[in-house]
Amino acid sequence: MKALVYHGPGQKSWDDVPEPTIVAPTDVIVKMDATTICGTDLHILKGDVPAVVPGRILGHEGVGTITQTGSAVTTLAVGDQVIISCISSCGKCAYCKQGVFSHCLGAEGAEGIGWIFGHLIDGTQAEYVRVPYAENSVYRLPETVSPEQGVILSDILPTGHEIGVRYGAVKPGDVVAVIGAGPVGLAAIATSGLYGPSRVIAVDLDPNRVSQARRFGATDGVVSSDPDWRDQVMAMTDGLGVDVAIEAVGIPATWQMCLDVVRPAGHVANVGVHGKSVELPLQDLWISNIVMSMGLVNTDTLGTLLKMVAQRKIDPDVFISHRFALNDILDAYDVFADAAQTKALKVVLTA
Repeated sequence: MKALVYHGPGQKSWDDVPEPTIVAPTDVIVKMDATTICGTDLHILKGDVPAVVPGRILGHEGVGTITQTGSAVTTLAVGDQVIISCISSCGKCAYCKQGVFSHCLGAEGAEGIGWIFGHLIDGTQAEYVRVPYAENSVYRLPETVSPEQGVILSDILPTGHEIGVRYGAVKPGDVVAVIGAGPVGLAAIATSGLYGPSRVIAVDLDPNRVSQARRFGATDGVVSSDPDWRDQVMAMTDGLGVDVAIEAVGIPATWQMCLDVVRPAGHVANVGVHGKSVELPLQDLWISNIVMSMGLVNTDTLGTLLKMVAQRKIDPDVFISHRFALNDILDAYDVFADAAQTKALKVVLTA
């Protein structure tokens, strides 16, 4: 089969590789119908995720059709079209029982699971993928949801919702600032509206993304290259700062921006994948009573979000800016990596 293979920082290729096979009785093999590229894939290619070794097939999002099932799989069948969660869960370990699927230990307590696709095992940017612990890690695709729409539910929609909005404790009446209006930031904007904030401010260097954010539910936008960007944000509050600042980029500058605009007793929710250390000026922050949160998505709200997409309460189509054939994935990477010029949000690749 063909797959997108990582060969070390800055190196990737569309290669011929062996098709995956059933390894454990809880596995299924899925023929990919649709997949996508995530900002995390770009972080991997920069060398920010050293656990990803050369030879790894990248990708952790997608929708596909089951072609084989392991002997222990009873609730899924060949021919089922499923959304692959970016997080794999054994359903039995101590963390899974707490709903912290991102830190799943594996059924035997020995193999780390959680985020493994395109990280610790081969991922979804391929013609076929092996899905471990499949009964806990895939969702059947309803007839009213297309494969392209389902891809948005694999990662970015749950990530923006869980790590940005829920960890940020957004509540009715809050003023929310989302720093970074890329796909995950836009997912935080789209799902924050479910909780009744009074204002949602999109902040980004790219004027196009700031403008596009209004389609996702942002009430206001600020271009962060403006010298007075902070004054603009503060003017939209009572002068004390925002109730919730969501960091959705993963660089020191955007982390600091969140600290610059959050009010006393507010929340800072870090969603971005950081490859460098950031400063935490506790000498200034300790008196502010702010709450900081961060983490890897659990996808425990994927089922709920899927229902909302199926009922058209959330529109995933607005995330998709470009479409490619799977064989054109190298071109898709170029477009996604140059989003400032191409105006790319989410690129979807179909088989």
